[in-house]
Amino acid sequence: MKAFAASITAWLSAGTAHAAIASVAATPFLNQVDNQTWIIGNDVWNMTQGLQFGVKLYYKDRDLVGDAWGHYVSYNGAANNLAWTSARIVTNGTYHSTPFIDVLFTAAEGDMHWVIFQGQHGAYQYFINHALPDLGEFRTLWRLDNTTFPNGRTVTKDGPLPPLSEYVAANKVQDETWLAPDGKGYITKYDWTSWLREQDYYGVYGDEVGSWYINPGKDYYNGNHLRQELMVHRESGTGDAVQLNMVHGTHFTASSNDAFPDGKMWGPWLWYLNNGSQPDAAAQSHKESASWPYPWLKDPAYQTRGRVSGRLVLSDGRPASHAAVFLGDNHPNKTSLDMGSTYYYTTYADKSGRFEFRDVRTATYGLQAWPTPNSSIVDVTTTLLRNDVVVGKKGVTQLGEVDWAISNRTRVFQVGDFDRYSYGFEYGGAAWQHALVNNCPADLVFKVGVSETGEWCFGQTYLGNWTIEFDLSEDLEAEKDALLTVSLAGYSSGASSTVWVNGGTKVGNLTSGAPQLANDPSLYRSATAAGEWRLFEFGFGAGVLKKGVNTITFELTKNSTWHGFMWDSVILEL
Repeated sequence: MKAFAASITAWLSAGTAHAAIASVAATPFLNQVDNQTWIIGNDVWNMTQGLQFGVKLYYKDRDLVGDAWGHYVSYNGAANNLAWTSARIVTNGTYHSTPFIDVLFTAAEGDMHWVIFQGQHGAYQYFINHALPDLGEFRTLWRLDNTTFPNGRTVTKDGPLPPLSEYVAANKVQDETWLAPDGKGYITKYDWTSWLREQDYYGVYGDEVGSWYINPGKDYYNGNHLRQELMVHRESGTGDAVQLNMVHGTHFTASSNDAFPDGKMWGPWLWYLNNGSQPDAAAQSHKESASWPYPWLKDPAYQTRGRVSGRLVLSDGRPASHAAVFLGDNHPNKTSLDMGSTYYYTTYADKSGRFEFRDVRTATYGLQAWPTPNSSIVDVTTTLLRNDVVVGKKGVTQLGEVDWAISNRTRVFQVGDFDRYSYGFEYGGAAWQHALVNNCPADLVFKVGVSETGEWCFGQTYLGNWTIEFDLSEDLEAEKDALLTVSLAGYSSGASSTVWVNGGTKVGNLTSGAPQLANDPSLYRSATAAGEWRLFEFGFGAGVLKKGVNTITFELTKNSTWHGFMWDSVILEL
C-alpha cells in the first residue's frame, strides 16, 4: 500500500487520504479528486487519470510512468486525444466471488471502460463509440518510463528498444526513420511491426516490471489475416517506451477510413502488469483466450453469438486445403483488408477444406476465402465470395459444401505462389526491416523451368527491366486469347511500370496514381511480406507469342526511393 498512499497524498490532504486508503484497501476503487482528476486502481496498482492522460501509475512501490506521457486514447494519430468529462462506476459486482468494478470515463466521442478486479495486476479495458468521426486510426496506448521498460516484445520480435541517443536528427531520412549512427542500417519504429491477428501478448518490459496487452478476442479489429500493425516502439521525441493498442489502424493499408455505428465496441482486452516474465504473460494469455468472450460483461450484443461452419470445395473437385477464410461485410464495397466499421472474423480451413467460426456476433456477413501460404491451392487465382450468411443467436449456421469457382484456362507458367504474400521470393517474408528492398536488382531475368522461385526478388523499385523468359513448343493460333495475371502483395506509390510481350507489344501498365494503385506504405515502412493486395489481369491476342523463347517484361519507368512493387505471383494462361 506504500505506492497507493504516495499517489493519494499527491492529490488529497493528509486527513482525507487516510480515510480513502482505509475504505478501498481491499477492493477496486474510483476516487474523484476534482472535476478533471480521478484515481482508479485496486490493492495492487493505482493510476491518476487527468483530463487526457493517465499518469502516476504506481505498481510495486514505483511510478511506472515517470516523466513519460502515460495512458491516453486518441484518433488520427496524436491529432485528437480524447478529453474525459466525467467518471463513474457503472457496475459494482462480483465474479467467481471476486469483487470488481466497471469504471466509465466519458468523452464527447464515446466511453472508455476500465474493469478492475480485486487483486488483479492490471485491468480489462473496452471502448464504446458514440460520436467518433469517420477515421483511419483509433488507438489506446501507454507511454511509460524508458529506464523501467528498455525492451519490447511482439509475437515476431523480442529485444532491446533502440536507445534514444541513436536518434540523431541529422540522420533522419523519413517518418520515424533514421540512419544508424554507425552508418550501417536504419533505426525505425516500423521494425517493431507484427501480424495483428496472430499476436498472443505484446508489450514492454524490464528486469522487474512488464506491461502487456492481451487481446484474446480480435473481432473488433479492422482488416483480415494480413493486417500488420505497429505494436511497441521507442518514442523518438522523448524516449518514452510505447505500448500501442491500434484497435483500428492504417499503417499498412491503402485505405481504412470507416464510419462506425453508435455502440460499436472495441474490446475488452486485458492490460496486464507483472514482473517482466514472458512465461507468466504467456500463461495469462492462454487463460484469457480460454475465457473469451468474457462472461462478466453483461452487454447483450456482446454476449449474443453463434457459429458458422462449412467446407470449401473448388470447382475442379479439390478441397480448398488450408485456405484463408474471412467473415466480413455483406455485399462488400471494400477489400477485406480495408473493412472496419463493425466486426470481423478470420480462420483457416483444414486440409479437407472444412472451417468453423465460433463466438460470432449475430449479424449478416459476407464470406470470403483465398489461397494461403503453403497450402495446396496456391495456383488458384480467384477469390470466393458468398454473401448473406446469417448468424443467429446461439445457433450454428451450417453452409455445407461451398462451391468455389476457379479458372479453367491452360497454365503456361506461374512465378510465385498465389497467396497474397511475397513468400518464396528472395528476401520475401524476412523480418521487418527498413530499406531491404534496396538489395533487389534493377534488372532481372527469370527463366521458367530453369530459375528457382527464390531468384525472383520480393520487390522492384529501381528503374530497369524484370523479364520472364519461357518456351512454347508451337506457334499459337492468332485468334486465341492469352491472360497475364499480375498479383501484387503490396504497392507503395511513386513507381510506374509498362508490361511488354516479346519486347515490342505493350499489353498493360501499372501506373502510379491510378485508383487500383493507391498507396500502401508497406515497402517504405519495413514490410517484407505484404501490404495491400492488388490483382491485375491483362488480356492480349496469343498471336504475339511464338514457338520457342518468349518474354514478359516489367519495365519500371518511374521510381521513388523505397517505393514500388511487392510481388505475389505472375501467371500466364491461355
